[in-house]
Amino acid sequence: MSDVLSPDAAERVGRARADLRMGVPVVLADGAAGALVAAAETLLPERLAAMRGLGPVLAITGWRAGTLKARAYDGDLARIELPDDADSAWVQAVADPAGDLGSPMKGPFVTARAGDAALHRAAIRLAKSAHLLPAALVAPLADPQGFAAAHALTLVPAAQVMAGEMSPLSEVISARVPMALARAGRLHVFRPGDGGDEHYAVEIGQPPRDRPVLVRLHSACFTGDLLGSLKCDCGPQLHAALAQMNEEGAGVLLYLNQEGRGIGLANKMRAYSLQDQGFDTVDANHRLGFEDDERDFRIGAAILRAMGFAEVRLLTNNPKKVARLSEQGLRVVERVPLKVGRNPLNEGYLATKAARSGHLL
Repeated sequence: MSDVLSPDAAERVGRARADLRMGVPVVLADGAAGALVAAAETLLPERLAAMRGLGPVLAITGWRAGTLKARAYDGDLARIELPDDADSAWVQAVADPAGDLGSPMKGPFVTARAGDAALHRAAIRLAKSAHLLPAALVAPLADPQGFAAAHALTLVPAAQVMAGEMSPLSEVISARVPMALARAGRLHVFRPGDGGDEHYAVEIGQPPRDRPVLVRLHSACFTGDLLGSLKCDCGPQLHAALAQMNEEGAGVLLYLNQEGRGIGLANKMRAYSLQDQGFDTVDANHRLGFEDDERDFRIGAAILRAMGFAEVRLLTNNPKKVARLSEQGLRVVERVPLKVGRNPLNEGYLATKAARSGHLL
């Protein structure tokens, strides 16, 4: 009989994310094989010293490896062997591009090419999901279950990390919220079962469920939405979408907590710092080790379905959003342009969105 009080595999992944953010290592298991994993960003010197005897390597993404001129024999990642004198500051300097221009010669690096990189791949994905830099110290374990039990560490199946399954969302509560741009507003709060970020749906008026609804998938942007940053067009897009829904009398704005195209606010600020060094949005993400866009638009589709919508008129300049919703079984009957917010300080940002991300501007 299973122990219903114990966390299931998905819940252990949520626990592992929190551990990595605190600097606590976790154990990944793949059958009898396993690995001790510590996030490079939060690695403490004493924990690095404790891991030394296990023969760890530093796993970084192919994008980061390309910046460092390290050979990525595994294609999407590189396994860098630690020099004898490498300390936690060295590990973090390899993971974080903040000092690349000041100290460009970090190598030469010796990268592993033999053996399976599956656990290293899972370690990077877990670090990404924790909104940490996508780099992890990975040490092989012959007895992952025994090691985890002996050190009271969270044990996570690598297959669960790599499955990419979206945690089920459930609506917690909704309440009326009259807004300056739309008096007839109602805010719905959706919570994932794995303890991840909550997401919100702002329902304007009473949109019928049997006809296409005007929808905006808006990714959270603390700097643009709240601070009025002029580096992007997010704040104006948010306000224009609400105003248009109010004018039409109905609509749904999904406010998805996927800051910085899914990399989190801290990494977004790292990208901003790299942009100040002359890199565009996409190149900054790549130097950090991320893809162009790490967002999961399945979340938006799941919320719309939960609210009873099957057809949408999508307010967006991004054709990829249309494609992602369509792939999830929603019918996008119209793409409604949302061209607002251009200013002298975001011309380069918008040009990059058009030229490299395919936005129709």
